Amino acid sequence: MSMASEELADRIRSLLVQGENIHEQKMFGANAFMSNGNMLVAPMKDGSLLVRVGKDGMDDALAREGAGVMEMGGRTMGGFVVVSGDALEDDFVLGEWLDRARAFVKTLPPK
Repeated sequence: MSMASEELADRIRSLLVQGENIHEQKMFGANAFMSNGNMLVAPMKDGSLLVRVGKDGMDDALAREGAGVMEMGGRTMGGFVVVSGDALEDDFVLGEWLDRARAFVKTLPPK
């Protein structure tokens, strides 16, 4: 993991509530944060954050500062946005993205 992604991962750990059945799993070249087996977020090497918002949450998420469509291997990842590291400098904003991901993932069955 890069220094930027490790720093972001540390901030995420400090904001997530213990006892939410959250664990980390290697994914996308970083440690993704999982809830009940479903991915919430993953810090990327460049310090940006991959956030799972669901297809219905895409328009609202993309309207937020620093958010963009997530592409991997030339394909768009539906239901996921990438948020620039600059937009995540404030822990309150990072917490809002975590809340958004948790709200969506709660609608999914555990894996």
